[in-house]
Amino acid sequence: MSRLERWRETAARTHNRYHAWRAARARPATAFRSAPEPRTVGSFARGRQLAAGNLMFAGHLVEAPGWSIWDVTAPDPAFEEEIHGCAWLDDLAAAADPRTRAVAQAWVWGWIDRFGDGSGPGWQPDLAGRRIIRWTHHAFFLLRGRTTEESAAFHRALGAQTLYLARRWSATLPGLARFEALTGLLYAGLSLEGMDDQVEPARAALARECARIVDAEGGLATRNPEDLLEVLTLLTWAASALDEGGSAPEPDHAEAIARIAPTLRALRHADGGLARFHGGGRGLEGRLDQALAAARVRRRPQRGLAMGFARLAGGRTSLIVDATPPPSGPASFNAHASTLAFELTSGRRPLIVNCGSGAIFGSEWRRAGRATPSHSALCLDGYSSARLGKSGYVGAAPREMLEDAPERVPVELKTLDDAYRFEGAHDGYASTHGLTHARMLDLAHDGRHLAGEDLLVAMGARDKRLFDARLTGAKLAGLPFQIRFHLHPEADATLDMGGSAVSVALRSGEVWVFRHDGVADLALEPSVYLEKGRLRPRATKQIVLSGRAMEYATRVRWTLAKAHETEVAIRDLAPSVAEDDDIEDAT
Repeated sequence: MSRLERWRETAARTHNRYHAWRAARARPATAFRSAPEPRTVGSFARGRQLAAGNLMFAGHLVEAPGWSIWDVTAPDPAFEEEIHGCAWLDDLAAAADPRTRAVAQAWVWGWIDRFGDGSGPGWQPDLAGRRIIRWTHHAFFLLRGRTTEESAAFHRALGAQTLYLARRWSATLPGLARFEALTGLLYAGLSLEGMDDQVEPARAALARECARIVDAEGGLATRNPEDLLEVLTLLTWAASALDEGGSAPEPDHAEAIARIAPTLRALRHADGGLARFHGGGRGLEGRLDQALAAARVRRRPQRGLAMGFARLAGGRTSLIVDATPPPSGPASFNAHASTLAFELTSGRRPLIVNCGSGAIFGSEWRRAGRATPSHSALCLDGYSSARLGKSGYVGAAPREMLEDAPERVPVELKTLDDAYRFEGAHDGYASTHGLTHARMLDLAHDGRHLAGEDLLVAMGARDKRLFDARLTGAKLAGLPFQIRFHLHPEADATLDMGGSAVSVALRSGEVWVFRHDGVADLALEPSVYLEKGRLRPRATKQIVLSGRAMEYATRVRWTLAKAHETEVAIRDLAPSVAEDDDIEDAT
């Protein structure tokens, strides 16, 4: 991190503290004019676990029965950010019994007592916006049975955070954090007595940011599908709050919702979850359905790419490919080297996946999750298709930008007589090895068969000279490559046919068989599945085709076909094991 960046980070923290201190001493709000109905979806089981003192945030479990959440020493900055965002209110309110209400009230008034004066790490604009939204959503749940003095303190704290946001929302990075800050400011202006002068500035600023941050295709610069879902959720909440307040969203606000909804439909797998790329997960259970319903946009995705991803769908099978260069600059702080990686889902069962974001498991897992070997893609000579480079900060956590990333990613989508075809290539290895990776995928119209072809080719004279030099350096042994197909943990894989094929059984009863043309060596190796809500990575397996590039063109063909299928039955419709089982297993 450069001296200038360190100075900017220090200056931002200083400005946050100063404006928080000022806001905490300004005129307070006195009451609610109106409180929006809770729109957030919490987990009943997680709410009960929190009330019992099992505090699971950012991949850490802290057992603190009877403790205030503010007495717990945060294991890392991500844990601290999560608890100050107060999203745990959704879970406690979902349980909605006297015990969870008492815990929620103790934690909220505990925050007011300790940090309401403008001190502490929670005074960041995005966290303040997130906190205002939750306090407003659950105001009736929180205020029930409280004294007049406690209610006054609650309103005063909300008013202080509103004034702070009015001065500091623009200090957030463009993207999800800025939408969180502005939605919180708008909520407060619409809901609190004495804060109505914040409504029009927040409404106008939200519209400007919609026009500036949400591109013409309904995507974000980060290309993170889960971030896009959270942005749509915030925009629909803000639009509903404006409608209830007798106003209406600006045209740019409404148009952003109309652009995002079809894009999210294109990024949705057959099981209803989002494709997991560039730091994003599947999305909270029910969040995508809720956001799309609230958007009231019936428009279907346009043909072609959606936020840089290609989607093929046949029968009950969906396949989503990362089909454009990765994000660059500050937008790449959480981006992955995943060009031409794909995921495949059959019905309600994910089959081929990417490992996912390891951010909640620490910096080493985070870096590993961003590398090409953690994706269902081709990796050449131990290199990722993009490299981690210059460091910076997002919130309190250090991040690295992607550098040396693919610049040219030509893509073509076709409809054949019996299949949907994806053809793409990237030059991520051209500057290092003189080779371009090309990938072709044919998904049958009925979704029962996927044929793939991966090609490493030296395209021109310069590339051939670089490849020759690399080959000489390897003593003519060839440049090693691996084509990886990471499997979901609930897929049971075994080597079959004397080691020449892999059978993959899903819990629905389906059996898929992976075969190849014999050019590469086939192996079944350990892998991990990284997801939020877990205490540790989940063990799984990966199919790996390994070989060496000896010529100017190396081609590997493979297929993944459904050998056995069951009718849709109760077992295929049953929900997956709840994330909260991890907490119960650990406690």
